[in-house]
Amino acid sequence: MGTVVTIDVYPHVEATEAHVAHARQQIGAACGVLHRADEVFSTWQPDSAISRLRRGEITAAAAPEEVAEVIAACRRARELSDGWFDPWAMPGGFDPTGYVKGWAAQRALGVLSPGAGVAGAMVNAAGDIASAGRLPAGESFRVGIADPAAPRRLAAIVTLTESIATSGTYERGPHLIDPHSRQPVARAASASVTGPDLGLADALATALAVAGPDGLSFVAAVDGYAGLTIGFDGSRRATRAFPFAR
Repeated sequence: MGTVVTIDVYPHVEATEAHVAHARQQIGAACGVLHRADEVFSTWQPDSAISRLRRGEITAAAAPEEVAEVIAACRRARELSDGWFDPWAMPGGFDPTGYVKGWAAQRALGVLSPGAGVAGAMVNAAGDIASAGRLPAGESFRVGIADPAAPRRLAAIVTLTESIATSGTYERGPHLIDPHSRQPVARAASASVTGPDLGLADALATALAVAGPDGLSFVAAVDGYAGLTIGFDGSRRATRAFPFAR
């Protein structure tokens, strides 16, 4: 998927060597989930199923079963975002990258469920994070949102209990496409969305970065999700439920 993923697993204080060995096995399985997602969905690999689908060499029905699941989820995300997230409007044909990175990280997290000596776990796909459980001492995870004007500085800190995705152009340049004009457009310097599922949070963050602060209304309308935009002038707007850390 053209990105780097890191996995953090936090053992309970009383975890045994057997628990740690089991956690290592889980990490290996999570890596397998990520490699499978890359094999199927990477637009960087010419032989991936999604690349072949984009070239018209196979149909969705002939693709691996995960493709149908992602297509259905992308349709739902397009509806929930009022059309601001639309993988069918991307250059070169259907491109679910704005959803599938978070989807893959969420699936990998599912292998790392807390228990059996594990207090909590996080899967970080280039800043889009799925989490479960807590730190060993019982504290919630806290993550920082980079200041788009100075990415080594934090613009906000979030108390994370589930997932967070952030989208913007400050690292990758003008890669976000307005599905209405089909031109590169970003109306926010940075857009972050929290919620139960990282795949949907990823799609909504992509849509919010393109739509700008006005898009906070469609984020707030999705049960369990909250959004934050940072403007090119540094201004911040957020939905009421956005989980800023105290």
